[in-house]
Amino acid sequence: MLTLRAPAKINLVLEVLGKRSDGYHEIKSIMQAVSLFDVISFEKSDRLEISCNVSALQSADNLVVKAADALREKTGHDEGARIRLEKTIPLDSGLGGGSSNAAAALAGLNKLWSLGLSRNELAEIAADIGSDVPFFIYGGTCLAEGRGEKLTPLPDPVEAYYLLVRPEIQVQPGKTGRLYSLLGPGEFTEGRYADSAAEQIRRGHKINPHSLYNVFDKIALHTYHGMEDCWTRFSAMVGDDIHLAGSGPALFAIMGGRPQAESLKVKLGSKGLKSYVITSLGKNEA
Repeated sequence: MLTLRAPAKINLVLEVLGKRSDGYHEIKSIMQAVSLFDVISFEKSDRLEISCNVSALQSADNLVVKAADALREKTGHDEGARIRLEKTIPLDSGLGGGSSNAAAALAGLNKLWSLGLSRNELAEIAADIGSDVPFFIYGGTCLAEGRGEKLTPLPDPVEAYYLLVRPEIQVQPGKTGRLYSLLGPGEFTEGRYADSAAEQIRRGHKINPHSLYNVFDKIALHTYHGMEDCWTRFSAMVGDDIHLAGSGPALFAIMGGRPQAESLKVKLGSKGLKSYVITSLGKNEA
């Protein structure tokens, strides 16, 4: 049996530069893999089958299945696999869990089936599955451009601790598309936040919390019912430098270290907010 961990991600920066002629939006983002994982196991089998501790994900719509189908179509490989997915990353949170699972499936099945595809070849297949999937093929820290598929790996940053909160609110299917549809020219930026954060990482500096930015922060407050209350309670404990981890509704803040993060996690729990202490991951730490 082959077992891989599939990490979550946060967008330290997420800027939208404008809308493209193909209907997608041009983004510039700093994406960071973090220490919150799903676990995926692979065994050889005559057919392709998936099981999961979340029953709703045991379907052909799961990106793991789509990744396996895409890999077989690309290579002409016809073997099957028995895949077991253990979900820990909160669903519908903007943390990239589904995309990470798809990337882990590509990497795991590439090994299980002895296909010998390179990381770049896997990333090409990943781009057809979803915009965030190529990032998880590389991991670590990346500057993402285009619709998210154009990646420039960055040096592993100085170790950072984050406190992550997943508000107990419901989100509707297609939440990311809805947020993008609400963007106007006034929300478009020129990439200066991403450029600043990338330069800090390249220089080996800790990222200044004031360099963090997410274009959807304000929009989400008025889009997700209950988000404003959670935001207010979270910021009352950690300060104003909190942001969506992606398209939401998960929120995060940079911590001064693990002791501070663990202390605040306990306090948030007493206020009814579920939180996670996470740290940044380097390229080979998944």
